[in-house]
Amino acid sequence: MSRTLILMRHAKSSWDDFMQPDHARPLNARGRTSAAAMGKWLKDKDYLPEELLCSTAERTRETYARLGITAATTRYEDALYHAGADVMLHVLQTAEANTILMLGHNPGIAYFAEMLAQNQASDPRFSDYPTCATTVFHFDLHSWSDVKFSQGTVIDFAIPREVIAAQEDAT
Repeated sequence: MSRTLILMRHAKSSWDDFMQPDHARPLNARGRTSAAAMGKWLKDKDYLPEELLCSTAERTRETYARLGITAATTRYEDALYHAGADVMLHVLQTAEANTILMLGHNPGIAYFAEMLAQNQASDPRFSDYPTCATTVFHFDLHSWSDVKFSQGTVIDFAIPREVIAAQEDAT
């Protein structure tokens, strides 16, 4: 059975209030623009999630809201807040839908993407996974509970700067 994972790092967050707890930081203006552009990219490519697995941080929640897409099942997971690759894998193994959007944080999400991939994305930015970077993986699995590292085929990778430039060129 075919399964798809859309793995996204949250968009650029605000550092305007240095007294604000990290978990509560919202997106900045660039982050809001990036999230909207990545949402359009996901829609244009027909990468539409059925289930969301999202960190409970404000910036991941706001990124999801600004994508302008809705998953049938939405799960906000405390475990995904600054999670490492092993924790992310464990959370993914609990997913049920065929197409999952997982929203998290660096450095864990970059390492997770690298660990999942059978093949590396050709984009040089894949290794540092900038804000709102998104990888689309294909898996041949009966169930997400069977997912392991090095099983995912990278079918697409995008970063906001390139997506926004392409969208501007198209207009």
